[in-house]
Amino acid sequence: MIHAIHANRIRPDKGSRSFSILGYIVMAAITLICLLPFWLMVSGSLSDETTVLTEGFKLWPNPFSLDAYRAIFQGWDKIASAYGITMLVTLVGTFIALLITSMTGYVLQRQDFAPRNKVSFFFYFTTLFSGGVIPTYILIVNYLNLKDNLLALILPGMLTPWFIMLMRNFIKSIPFTIIEAAKIDGAGDWRIYMHIVLPLSKAGLATIGLFIALNYWNDWYHASLYINSEALYPLQYLLYRMLSNAEYMKQAAAAGVFLEGAAMPTETLKMATAIVVTGPILLLYPFIQRYFVKGIMIGGVKG
Repeated sequence: MIHAIHANRIRPDKGSRSFSILGYIVMAAITLICLLPFWLMVSGSLSDETTVLTEGFKLWPNPFSLDAYRAIFQGWDKIASAYGITMLVTLVGTFIALLITSMTGYVLQRQDFAPRNKVSFFFYFTTLFSGGVIPTYILIVNYLNLKDNLLALILPGMLTPWFIMLMRNFIKSIPFTIIEAAKIDGAGDWRIYMHIVLPLSKAGLATIGLFIALNYWNDWYHASLYINSEALYPLQYLLYRMLSNAEYMKQAAAAGVFLEGAAMPTETLKMATAIVVTGPILLLYPFIQRYFVKGIMIGGVKG
C-alpha cells in the first residue's frame, strides 16, 4: 500500500510528460540545426568540384568524389609538417599556460596574500587596454629575437587575464581550511599547490585547458607576423594561405605539391582541408565534457 502511494506521488502527470517531449523535440531540432553546417562541409568535401561550382553544396554528395582529399594527401609532407608544428605548439603552450595560470590564480585567491586585489586589478586593466600590435611586434622581433622561432607562437598565449580570473574564482571553491590544515601539518606552498590545489581543480584545469588548446590550435595570426619559413608553418596558417590565395594553390599545383597535371579543386579543397584541421580537436571534447560543464558553472558563479 505504501509503495503504491509513493509510486503515485512520483509519477509525472500528462503536463510534465508533454513538456518533456516538447523539450526533447526542441533540443533535437536545435542539434540538427547546429550539425547542418558541419554536415554540409563534409558533403562538400566529398563532392565533385564542377557540381559544386554549378549547383552549389548539397546535403548528399552527388556525384561522389575524393579529388579534394587526394589533393591534400598528395602534398602530405607539408600537411604532416604543419600538423606536427601545431600539435607541438598546442601541447607545450597549453601545459605551460595551465601551469602559470593555475599558479597565478592560486596566489590571487589566497587570503594571506594582502595585495591580491591590487594585483588582480593590473590583470583586469590589460583586458581594457593593450600595448597594440606594433609594440608587441617590436618586443618579440627586436628585443626577444624570436623571428622564425616557435616561441613566438607560444609566448603570446601563455598568459590570458580572463583565464586567470576564471581559475582564481574556481580555486575559491576549495575550502581555505584545507590549506590551513596542510600548513599546520608542515606542508609548504609548493606541496600544497601540487598535492591539494591541483587535484581539487581538475574541472577548472580541464575547462581552461580546453580554451587554451583551442586558442593555440586555431591561431594563424601570430604565424603570419613572426613566421617566414615554410618549414615552421602551423596547420591553420597553411590553411589560411590555401584559402586566401588562389595563386598560391595554382603555383603549388604547377609544382606538383598537390595535384600533378590536373586542375586544383579549390572549393571542395576548402571543405576537405577544414575537415582535416578540425578532426583531432573534435575528438578532444568527449573526454573533457564532464569537467567542462562543471568548470564553467563554478567559475561563473563564484566571485
